[in-house]
Amino acid sequence: MDVNGKYTADGKEVLEYLSNPTNYPVSIRFGRPRLTSNEKLMLASMFHSLFAIGSQLSPEQGSSGIEILETDTFKLHCFQTLTGIKFVVLADPRQAGIDSLLRKIYEIYSDFALKNPFYSLEMPIRCELFDQNLKLALEVAEKAGTFGPGS
Repeated sequence: MDVNGKYTADGKEVLEYLSNPTNYPVSIRFGRPRLTSNEKLMLASMFHSLFAIGSQLSPEQGSSGIEILETDTFKLHCFQTLTGIKFVVLADPRQAGIDSLLRKIYEIYSDFALKNPFYSLEMPIRCELFDQNLKLALEVAEKAGTFGPGS
């Protein structure tokens, strides 16, 4: 169950939900409110611009652009495929193995989006198997604290 502040995703108070014994066992994950589609598009557009500027300003010839953007509170990791698709992950600065996680996400994308005859490039991915496998990969990475080879 996702919780934002003191309310669950369906608007109930967490303490009220926890006071009811019929709700047990319960798994609660606290987090920030989800971004809207417009906010995601805006952030992706900004990152794409920064990525392009970074690759043009790089002193290294043939630079692929930004791979890691590090701050005190998070690290932004980017993996660009040979076809130009970018996968971006925001992670805790202490989280290890994000490169492996990005390759796993690309594998899931290849298996469940690209092989789906109803999927069009540059469009949102609407595939339940993709969502399930992505969620599983993220949960494994979150629980392990690392995401190493063979996961």
